Amino acid sequence: MVLAISFLEAPLKFRAPGVTIPLGLGIGRIVFRALNSVESALAAGVIVAVVLGGPPPAVVVVMAVAVAILAGQLGGVRPRLNRRSDRVLAGESVPRSRAHHVYVALESVKVLALIVLGVLLLA
Repeated sequence: MVLAISFLEAPLKFRAPGVTIPLGLGIGRIVFRALNSVESALAAGVIVAVVLGGPPPAVVVVMAVAVAILAGQLGGVRPRLNRRSDRVLAGESVPRSRAHHVYVALESVKVLALIVLGVLLLA
């Protein structure tokens, strides 16, 4: 889901004919709110599974990294992006945000952590 939405849907929607910046931002907010809700529910499930299952320390560490990144995105980066998109949707002209780059960097690290977590769990 993270790969499909963050690295495909998000950048591509702005290339579709007729999609304005405000329209794309509005769609993006809805899509990312849904993604983050599902991610949070899945993270809670993984935390419960780790607590109940007693996996090796490497699994716990990688899971903690992925959950910490998600928490950082939701608590630190997303609010900043939401404030900026509020301003754009209100018609203000605002400069590009570096918070997007931070979010993408965190998404990249989170994807790597999830891949490593999956490999560790299958090994």
